Amino acid sequence: MTDPAAEPTRIAPGLWIALALIALLAVLTPLLIVLNAPPVRPDDAATLAEIRKPKRVVPQAELPQVEPVRLAELPMDEARRFNATIPFVTGPNPAARPFFVTGAVDDQARAVDCLAAATWYEAGDDPVGQRAVAQVILNRMRHPAFPKSVCGVVFQGQERRTGCQFTFTCDGAMTRTPSAAAWDRARALSRQALAGYVYTKVGNSTHYHTDWVVPYWSSSLDKVAEVNTHLFFRWTGWWGTPPAFRRAYAGAEPVIAKMARLSPFHAVGGDPAALAAEGVAIDPAAIPDSAIPQPVTGSDSNVFHVALDRTMGADAFAALAIRTCAERPFCKFLGWTDRTKVPPAGGTPNAGQIEAMSFSYLRDQAQGFGKALWNCGEFKRPSPVQCMRRMPAAVPSAAPVEVEAAKRAAVPDGLTGVRRKGEVTPLIVTVPVPQPTPAR
Repeated sequence: MTDPAAEPTRIAPGLWIALALIALLAVLTPLLIVLNAPPVRPDDAATLAEIRKPKRVVPQAELPQVEPVRLAELPMDEARRFNATIPFVTGPNPAARPFFVTGAVDDQARAVDCLAAATWYEAGDDPVGQRAVAQVILNRMRHPAFPKSVCGVVFQGQERRTGCQFTFTCDGAMTRTPSAAAWDRARALSRQALAGYVYTKVGNSTHYHTDWVVPYWSSSLDKVAEVNTHLFFRWTGWWGTPPAFRRAYAGAEPVIAKMARLSPFHAVGGDPAALAAEGVAIDPAAIPDSAIPQPVTGSDSNVFHVALDRTMGADAFAALAIRTCAERPFCKFLGWTDRTKVPPAGGTPNAGQIEAMSFSYLRDQAQGFGKALWNCGEFKRPSPVQCMRRMPAAVPSAAPVEVEAAKRAAVPDGLTGVRRKGEVTPLIVTVPVPQPTPAR
């Protein structure tokens, strides 16, 4: 009788084939991974070395330069790894001061819509990300290195593909339109930010980027916060501290042609060429020093009486006023296109000169006020809130005989309401004393 245990175990042919295939895959899989892996670019090391190069801390006496957005050419995973190596700064991260928008109704509406566009295109329909982006924009607006208006900050460098500070303004992203509901939500958050809401987590950040890209400025700034996939930075040294954010709001917002599809307050005829021709987006910083007028008197350097050139365009008057007032916390700029109406040096405008005034700009930082007004009888404006109030016409005083008759009529004689024969009841007119309209 044969012992079964002594017989050799036979392996089925199918099992041999399966084992051979497994062995072959074990050899080929690593080989395929190596052969198909993306090549290591020799310039990655040089790029990382350039990004890590120590940058100079700008002293307080020197205004830091706003660098164009230039991204390192790194794969997404490599960029994330590099960003993770940059530590967050330790120490205090003070919150920004609340901001309250001022100015004409149309200017405020333009500010809301510019801020809403930036938050939606930069952070999508995400309220947390939108609040963080809005805070950075308001921080920039208060910093001397950036424009002094909300729209000016958002659309800084929009005319240059490599110079725009917010890429959506120059990369064609604005051909996409948010839904009505998303746009309403973005505008609501923007109104809150412009009415004093502060997103404290980002502090005084003036820069941010997503974690899968690496701007060349990233390692030269203080990394202060992370919000979702965005990293937030402030300038190193004094320029990143609260005292640096001292500049006053311009009080006026430029019309941005690219915003016309989203905002009626940015549409002037809807023609971008017409907008450029009318100079509605003039940057006050572009006005040369030679065009800045002198104050009325040496003792009061905050008041300017100016002869205006009609050919420069009505919207340029506001840019000239803002440029003239510069950093003054209080400033009064009064302008006339009729040179004969300009008060003499050191003089105060009389009633006739105030009535003939073409433009006025008043800033009072202590009251949070800044407003530009035009003579709408001379210049057509898109909204009546931009028009000066005109002085009421003087009504001649009542003649002496009428005054005497009025006195007699005021004496009660038991015949109230009964007119005597041949007597004419006088018309009693209260004549207001004309007051000059305050310049605004």
